Amino acid sequence: MISLRFSRLLTAAVVAALIVLILAAGCIGTESGSTVAQSGQTTMITDGFGRNVTVPLSPESVVCSGSGCLRYLVYLQGQDLVVGVDDIEKKDRAIEGRPYALAYGAQFKDLPLIGEFRGKDDPEKIIVISPQVIFKTGSTGTAYGTSAAEADRLQEKTGIPVVAFPYGSLRNDAEKAEMYGGLRTMGEVLGKQDRAEEVIAYIEETMADLERRTGDIPEAEQKRVYVGGVSMAGAHGIISTEPAYPPFLWVHAKNVAAGLGTAHADVAKEALVDWDPEYIFIDLGTLQIDGGGAVGELKTDAALSGLSASKEGRVYGVLPYNSYNTNYETVLADAYFIGKTLYPDRFADVDPVEKADEIYTFFVGKPVFADLNSQYNNLGFAEIPL
Repeated sequence: MISLRFSRLLTAAVVAALIVLILAAGCIGTESGSTVAQSGQTTMITDGFGRNVTVPLSPESVVCSGSGCLRYLVYLQGQDLVVGVDDIEKKDRAIEGRPYALAYGAQFKDLPLIGEFRGKDDPEKIIVISPQVIFKTGSTGTAYGTSAAEADRLQEKTGIPVVAFPYGSLRNDAEKAEMYGGLRTMGEVLGKQDRAEEVIAYIEETMADLERRTGDIPEAEQKRVYVGGVSMAGAHGIISTEPAYPPFLWVHAKNVAAGLGTAHADVAKEALVDWDPEYIFIDLGTLQIDGGGAVGELKTDAALSGLSASKEGRVYGVLPYNSYNTNYETVLADAYFIGKTLYPDRFADVDPVEKADEIYTFFVGKPVFADLNSQYNNLGFAEIPL
């Protein structure tokens, strides 16, 4: 009798335990709709094009598609998560203008290929690599921008979550919002939100410092300046410029080409002669052109021989920042050199080279100014002899 009673009690206890487990499982399913979501393995984010994308929490493998995408990953200190790259990262280039590539190029060159540069992805190659997340970006309004539709297509072809966003810029508030949004979106996916905010705060503080130094310069005392040889999808000559060149804006210099209404412009040489700026800065990406590009033109072109800046030794080299999209660390470094050149008393405490390496170290983890400048005959942050 005792044995039978014990057996019934044991059976009842087992059944009760099973019921508890079943109820618990039912509660989990009802609460989350997904045991995967409940277990914390995935999360849903909204990307820069308003797409809701389910991604793994703290992914351990990613790829970056599009011009500048890998740069943002380096800014967020996520370079060790990359498991494949586009073909520009694997090429040996005579001149390498990307600080992130100078810092980590050897690491990236050995990774598998995901497609061609500027976002021309090969879905089959990506599937073989099988990253947990694909990031995709590009500059809005250009031939190599990206879109929600492109992101959807790539996600459908690979079965891998695609998080896309516009690259943005620091030219105006709208494009700055795109840039900051992209950094925040990538940071959210990677669990690097703090680093994203740190990068944004650093940019804001750097721009605020430039404003504190130069914001009160009377308009009559602001220097008249021009930047030529600006890189744009390749090297260009002296007439290539930016009417809203950010370093000029940030140090309150008068850009003689301002007001042309475009991000990039080719101006007539006659216009440059008429403007006759006090200072000329040369984007050293121009050196990739046979004959030295803008530098060669200033030396040999008779039409430019009368420029005051050329005759009086006020032509200076700045590091190119348009290389596979904008290298923001170089934009900021150039601004300090330009500020020091135009208004030395207001930048008396600044050594532009030391400041550049401080900026490069923050963004890409290494002081690469010397390596970068060596790509351009060490003419960066120096007077160009004519």
